[in-house]
Amino acid sequence: MPPAALDALRARLAELADLSALARLAGWDQRTMMPPGGAPARAHVFATLERLAHHRATSDEIGGWLDELDGDGDGLSDLDRDLVRLARRDFERTQRVPADLAADLAQAAAEGQAAWQTARAASDFAAFVPALRRNVELARAYAGCFEGVEHPYDALLADYDFGLTAARVKEIFDPLAAKLSDLAAEAAARPAAPPLSVPLDAQRATVDALLARLGVTADSWRVDISPHPFTSWVGAQDTRITTRYEKDSKLEPVLAAIHEYGHGLYERQIPAELDRTNLGRGTSMSAHESQSKLWENHVGRHPAFATVIAAELAAGGFTIEPDALHAGATAVMPSLIRVSADPLTYPLHIVLRFEIEVALIEGSLEVSDLPVAWNDAMRRLLGVEVPDDAHGVLQDVHWSGGAFGYFPSYALGCLIAAQLWEALEADAGAQDDALRAGETGAIRMWLAEHVHVHGRRLDTEPLVEAATGRGIDPEPFLRHVTAYVRD
Repeated sequence: MPPAALDALRARLAELADLSALARLAGWDQRTMMPPGGAPARAHVFATLERLAHHRATSDEIGGWLDELDGDGDGLSDLDRDLVRLARRDFERTQRVPADLAADLAQAAAEGQAAWQTARAASDFAAFVPALRRNVELARAYAGCFEGVEHPYDALLADYDFGLTAARVKEIFDPLAAKLSDLAAEAAARPAAPPLSVPLDAQRATVDALLARLGVTADSWRVDISPHPFTSWVGAQDTRITTRYEKDSKLEPVLAAIHEYGHGLYERQIPAELDRTNLGRGTSMSAHESQSKLWENHVGRHPAFATVIAAELAAGGFTIEPDALHAGATAVMPSLIRVSADPLTYPLHIVLRFEIEVALIEGSLEVSDLPVAWNDAMRRLLGVEVPDDAHGVLQDVHWSGGAFGYFPSYALGCLIAAQLWEALEADAGAQDDALRAGETGAIRMWLAEHVHVHGRRLDTEPLVEAATGRGIDPEPFLRHVTAYVRD
């Protein structure tokens, strides 16, 4: 019989999981269907949910249950020991943050997103400065709740990738950026690839067809449109993904939908026994991005899968040869917009944001000076001139929501995805023939067995090491993208 303390703890964790699901549902609605006038009321909703969750997550009852269970560790299963260990970590981290600060962070995030939408539409960074300054101040206050960190940014990073530090990320990013900048310059000196322009109707038809191929069904998925594609999971059989469409776009809507599918699949393939516990979700944002980037870069951009995408585009009224489609989807061309960047230059956009975030949090960069710092870094890393704020510092939603520490996961996810793909093909064999036939079952199964099975039981680098035999290694990614320049 499990101890009563364990039953009580599990009940509380289930309650917290439900509150988190409600917050995700409100966030999904805010970004897809809520009328703009609903923003002030929604900010209060988020603040109230956060205050309730914070109160339930920091109650003395949890501390008592954990103390009791710490003394009964030998009587727990391996799963329950992990549940207690993570509950202790989460409890101690959450207790450090005053409830009023937690509510202020949630409300400022909702208000900031509304301010960002207005400022971005007008390409007016100055209009966004007050909201962003507030978010930076609150992020610094949050970081200040955690003593003993080497850098205040580490406290923020831990919410997205526990165990990683600014120093570790810098150790990975600095040599990576140098190599990628050289490769980007090499690519820029070559003749430009023919532009790929896909009509809107064909984009929509292809997204629907490809997601259906991957297993997206109307009974437990939603596919919607939002300015910034994202994924939200409300329950094991309630997954919501979005993409965005632009007239005569390249292949971004299709690749974005495949990318978000990877996020959704991760949450859906976590074992049912972990549902409504603190272990029943993806372990980190880098792990999550590794899943979305694996599907986007190593499936969606695979030369064999180009045959499938080309066939679906043709069914939607747009004809293109698979080789030309693959060339357009992998062409290296330094550009302004992160979400439209090619696979090689994409991490450089993240290195830029990481450098700026660290400077903002440590106070070496003022919010008002951010556009100049951004434009200088774009010039240095990508050789690109920024024409206006909308195509520069205002292009991303993250800082408006106070999500400092999130950005590194995008580049780390690219690196981990390439590392996982090499391990997957070493174990399961090359996927060329299967992808040419549109079959992805072996990929889903390998990911379920080597990544998704752990839920949150392993942190980022231990998870990568368990799946591939080593920690985060940029070399598989560099091998993958160098081929786009030199083949």
